[in-house]
Amino acid sequence: MKFVLEVTVDEGASARDTVGELGRILRYWGGNLRHYALEPGDGSAVYDSEYREVGQWRIVAS
Repeated sequence: MKFVLEVTVDEGASARDTVGELGRILRYWGGNLRHYALEPGDGSAVYDSEYREVGQWRIVAS
């Protein structure tokens, strides 16, 4: 399987503090992944600290 994380960092909080926002997203989802089976098809939207959707993560077959 493959874990894919895509985040757009060209506007909003992500653009103002790219390193901080990406770190926050990785920490949040790193701790939250235990709630998923992590099978192909699993995934979720990713939000910045202003609760705007900035991307997604997903599990795909490799």
